[in-house]
Amino acid sequence: MNLPKLHGVHVPHRKNTADKKAVRMPAPASVTIPMSMHIGAPADPVVKVGDTVKVGQLIARAGGFVSSPVYASVSGKVKRIEDMLMSSGRFMKAVTIESDGQQAVLEGIAPPQVTDFQSFVNAVRDSGVVGLGGAGFPTAVKLSVKDLNQIEAVIINGAECEPYVTSDTRTMLDDVEWIAEGIALLQKYLKAKRVVIGIEANKPQCVKAMKDMAGSMKGVEVMALPALYPQGGEKVLIYHTTGRVVPEGKLPIDAGAVVINCTTLAAIAKYIKTGMPLVEKVVTVDGSAVREPKNVIAPIGASMQSLFDFCGGFKSEPKKVLYGGPMMGIAVPNTDFPVMKNTNAILALDEKDAVLPEPTACIRCGSCVDACPLRLMPAAIEAAYNKRNVDRLRELHANLCMECGCCAFVCPAKRMLVQTNKLAKGLIAADNAAKKAEADRKAREAAEKAGKEAAVK
Repeated sequence: MNLPKLHGVHVPHRKNTADKKAVRMPAPASVTIPMSMHIGAPADPVVKVGDTVKVGQLIARAGGFVSSPVYASVSGKVKRIEDMLMSSGRFMKAVTIESDGQQAVLEGIAPPQVTDFQSFVNAVRDSGVVGLGGAGFPTAVKLSVKDLNQIEAVIINGAECEPYVTSDTRTMLDDVEWIAEGIALLQKYLKAKRVVIGIEANKPQCVKAMKDMAGSMKGVEVMALPALYPQGGEKVLIYHTTGRVVPEGKLPIDAGAVVINCTTLAAIAKYIKTGMPLVEKVVTVDGSAVREPKNVIAPIGASMQSLFDFCGGFKSEPKKVLYGGPMMGIAVPNTDFPVMKNTNAILALDEKDAVLPEPTACIRCGSCVDACPLRLMPAAIEAAYNKRNVDRLRELHANLCMECGCCAFVCPAKRMLVQTNKLAKGLIAADNAAKKAEADRKAREAAEKAGKEAAVK
């Protein structure tokens, strides 16, 4: 398959924990579990303060089709149900459980009955699994394909291209059998004729492990991809494994593809085999301020601080703490924030790594254009945003930006291009909302006028 020049950037890998098998931390004194750890509607709590819960017990049902149920990750007593400030800046309801230290499992947990495509999708929905690579999109929704004949390839995402993050790496090394089980489920219920496992070539151990597994499986292939960020981006991965382009405003299925993260797939297989829903997560704990970087198996809802403590605390004062990697990660104001379903890493960076350089004037070098994996023009988007020219932002396809950060990474002037792109997308959304509101107003006025005229007649 001959593809045009690959766009992206070569980032420092810093995979310090790639050879460190995940270790389980003790249950913390309490966990705080947000009701929104996924894209879509928040889950609705079904427990109340004072209730005793056990591991695997439902504490919140899905709040709609695009939503996901939430389960207790520790056994103990519900202490609080209240709004908490999320890293996004929004308030969201969260359930705090005080652990009894027993990690008692809910009685009656058993594998779900899966006999056909619909019962498979229902089981995935009941598992509470969402995109565990960071996206957080409810996996059952992704798998709810109306016409299975549309699926030409299922792509297993093992690229893990962000610096530091190695939780997916450990899945591909330590949970091979669960990935194999998951692929068998996809082949059986999604009728997947072609399964492609995409892995960056700088992970030779993972490539070998997956090739050894795939050797005995029909219709499964492993592709060692260039170590080029953002190789793990959904649209980028589809293009580099199939040569297909996902059209603007369309979904991967419109290009004949379904993409699923390798850890997400393993979690689905575990649930269907054991009946235990998603209650814990492998999290890479690393960064220049962390004393003992590790991959940690943590209960969902455990505080960041409890994971840092499990890793020996800090060797220097952290100046920035992130959910995720340094390219697309989200900074938090303190370490009280909890591990969520889609938390693949938490990083604590010292002052040297955390301080941003002062931006200077754009020199029109075009580096940002050359680096953008989606062929956008970040400098032009920045100029249009500064002028609040929404029509121009639409012409420049600003909404296509995946906020990968390649443009800002290569910019010699250190301009905050990815942040501006995000603001530009918000400006377009606000303009769309205003136009819709105006159209709705005119429609109501027209209906009222027509009603009055009809009454006169």
